[in-house]
Amino acid sequence: MASSTPQHFLCEIEGRIATIALDRPDRKNPLTFDSYAELRDWFRALAYSDDIDVVIFASNGGNFSSGGDVHDIIGPLTQMSMKELLTFTRMTGDLVKAMVNCGKPVIAAIDGICVGAGAIIAMASDLRIATPEAKTAFLFTRVGLAGCDMGACAILPRIIGQGRAAELLYTGRSMSADEGLAWGFFNQLVPSGALTTEAHTRAERIAAGPNFAHMMTKTMLAQEWSMSIEQAIEAEAQAQAICMQTGDFERAYKAFVAKDKPVFEGN
Repeated sequence: MASSTPQHFLCEIEGRIATIALDRPDRKNPLTFDSYAELRDWFRALAYSDDIDVVIFASNGGNFSSGGDVHDIIGPLTQMSMKELLTFTRMTGDLVKAMVNCGKPVIAAIDGICVGAGAIIAMASDLRIATPEAKTAFLFTRVGLAGCDMGACAILPRIIGQGRAAELLYTGRSMSADEGLAWGFFNQLVPSGALTTEAHTRAERIAAGPNFAHMMTKTMLAQEWSMSIEQAIEAEAQAQAICMQTGDFERAYKAFVAKDKPVFEGN
C-alpha cells in the first residue's frame, strides 16, 4: 500500500504507521461520494497489506469531519431513486465494515467538529483520542433521517451504553469532549497541540507489539458481538492456540528467560 497514493484523502506512511485524513479543511473536512468509496477500498486493501500495522485517522485544520457534504452528497441524494439510494447507503456501511475487518488497529485523533459520518468513522475506530474542543454529534435526525446509520444503533450502545446512545441518536445533539471521556467514547483528552504526538505515541506502542496477535484481537472484538459466551470462549481458545504457534510467542518467551524486552516481528 505504500506505493499507492489516494486521490480523495491524505495518506502518509511512516514506520509501519499510516496517518490518513480528509483534506477539505476549508469546509471542515466533509465526505464526498468519491472519498467514501476510496476510503472503503483503502481499508479493504489494508487487510492484505504487510507494510502497515496501525492506522491513525487524523484531524485536519482543527476539525475531524463535518460528515457528508451538504452540496455534494445530501443535495444529489434528494434526486435519487430508491435503488440508487440503497446502493449509496450500502456503500457507506461498507466503509464501516471495512474498518472493522481491516485487521489493523485504528486510532481516531479528533479535534473540533466530528459529526454525522465523521462521528461514525470515529465510532468505528478502535481507540479515540480527542481535544477538549471536540464536538461529536450523530446528527442524522437533523436532516430528517433515522439515527440508525452505518451501524450506529449496533456499535454506539456497545461503547457508551444504550440510554446514552439513544439520547444522541434521537436528538442529534453534540456530545461534549468531557461527556465523551466520562462515557467511554474517548480514551483520552489531550490539548490540541499534543493530539498528533499522543496519537503517534499510542500507534508506535501498538506497532511495536505482536501485530499478528493484534489482528486476532481485533477480529475477536468484532466477531464476538454476535456470539454466546460459550461460542466466544471456544473462538478465543482457537485464536490463542493459533497465536501460540507464532514466532512472536517464542520470541516473548526467550526474551523473558533472558530478562530482556521482546522485539516482535508480527509473525
